[in-house]
Amino acid sequence: MAIPIIFDCDPGNDDALALLIAMAAPEAFNFLGITTVAGNVSVDKTSMNALKICELAGRTDIPVYAGSVHPMVGELAFDDAHGASGIDGAVLPDPKMPLQDAHAVDFIIETILSHKQPVTMLLTGPLTNIAAAITKDPAILKNIAEFVIMGGSMTSGNITPAAEFNFYCDPYSAKAVLECGIKTTLMTLDVTHQLIITPSRIKSLRSIGNNQADQIANMMEATQNYDIENFGLEGRAIHDACVPIYILHPELFKVKPAHIHIETAIGERFGHSNISLYPRHLPKHPWLYVSTDVDAESAFNKLIGWLKKYSINRK
Repeated sequence: MAIPIIFDCDPGNDDALALLIAMAAPEAFNFLGITTVAGNVSVDKTSMNALKICELAGRTDIPVYAGSVHPMVGELAFDDAHGASGIDGAVLPDPKMPLQDAHAVDFIIETILSHKQPVTMLLTGPLTNIAAAITKDPAILKNIAEFVIMGGSMTSGNITPAAEFNFYCDPYSAKAVLECGIKTTLMTLDVTHQLIITPSRIKSLRSIGNNQADQIANMMEATQNYDIENFGLEGRAIHDACVPIYILHPELFKVKPAHIHIETAIGERFGHSNISLYPRHLPKHPWLYVSTDVDAESAFNKLIGWLKKYSINRK
């Protein structure tokens, strides 16, 4: 049975890929909605990008709700990793469906409270929307099955030496979500930097022969130099794609129980995720699990398989 999900994101080319993977698996994911947040780019751009990805995927049945414009405290720190549009390199269809009228936070609350099954949250941007929803109505915690989050780092950050981008954008929300006691699986930079779209893998994407894969290849090609020059990677890290891949194929990931502390004090370590895997630091009943490794080759092959589904559906 497909699991009910809300996909909260800030597209972003890696969010775009993550969405396309999840949309290609209706047997696994029952999309209740997509919610957007300011992160990689402003919320008006992330919302438009989400609509365009739905159009590209032929999934205009999925409603999109715009969410938080700024973090819980302070102003947003944009990065240029995805280009000015958030999906630089892509040529996507104009969306025919409009944004929904409701705010993302209200949609999250109403949907989780009313749904008959516990809802799984896929979270690939700053955690502002879900933190606001928990604060506004803590009763939703009773009907959330799990958070699967891209964020944090056990080693170095990617926006500052100490902090990963999503957590740096809104560490107060990250702290609220990660301390609420809901089962959480975290994809940190330590694992997402293992899943790279290299130039040879871009060729593999183009060999699929459908527009969805071509547009992902375009985005990766347009922005790959950012990761090559800044982090010494062999291509473009597809961070957020780890979230749906993990749910679809958890056997490809090594996951361990962990303790985490998010640094919210202003200073050099602002947004840092202090993660310990030592048994002595774990709570009696751990709810947080951190992925430490991924079988990157198998994960990429699975990714190719999901993008090929768009060719089958077209026929």
